[in-house]
Amino acid sequence: MAFLEVNYYSKVLGMDRVMNVILPELSDHNPTWTTETLKDIPVLYLLHGMSGDHAIWQRRTSIERLVRQTPVAIVMPSTDLAWYTNTTYGLNYFDALARELPEKVASLFPQISTKREKNFVAGPSMGGYGAFKLALGTSQFSYAASLSGALVGNPRQEDFLNMEKLSYWQGIFGDFDDFAGSKNDILALAKTCHKRPKLYAWIGEQDFLKPINDVAISTLQQLNYDITYETAPGTHEWYYWNKQIERVLEWLPINYVQEERLS
Repeated sequence: MAFLEVNYYSKVLGMDRVMNVILPELSDHNPTWTTETLKDIPVLYLLHGMSGDHAIWQRRTSIERLVRQTPVAIVMPSTDLAWYTNTTYGLNYFDALARELPEKVASLFPQISTKREKNFVAGPSMGGYGAFKLALGTSQFSYAASLSGALVGNPRQEDFLNMEKLSYWQGIFGDFDDFAGSKNDILALAKTCHKRPKLYAWIGEQDFLKPINDVAISTLQQLNYDITYETAPGTHEWYYWNKQIERVLEWLPINYVQEERLS
């Protein structure tokens, strides 16, 4: 697998951006792969949480090692602290990541598939919110996975103020009173989504976000979404997300090849 750091210009944001890309390549590590194998490659966009950036998956997980025998591309972009949202201060991160980025990836890496059935998105915490938001708010992604996601529908202001000050949240989402039913409310997006993605969510039983996950998943189930919801002992930490990303790879329709292990 090749690992690339790609600097590119975002016309939507009006500034240079960076993404990391893991790209399948012909090598003696996968002798059965051919040039045909590496055409129309499925792609998983891995999003980051509040404290991360485009490099966090590479730094905190085994993602590169896990996919080394599977012909799948991994794209890791950054939304800074903007919650995959068209902010009230004029920077349209949702448009840049949900719409512009796949077009940029297609132009730079023509071997990566542009087909919806081969485009997937996943992330932890803020990235879990972003994954569901990108999949429910566009027709770009056929599968979306949330790991300990901030799957907020109608957020309680006091909960958010424990993380950041009010002016920060107003800069991202605007007034909290206007959040429910807006384009930032993933449950509202789920009600109007025309091309429904398959969904996966995992949350640790000791995670502070478990109550809102329970509510969000229940709502999505009532809306008859194809959703897999799994829980296990765990908190809001990369140790658990590193373990669960392999479960996501197994769930995706990519013929995931697990690395050799002794039983």
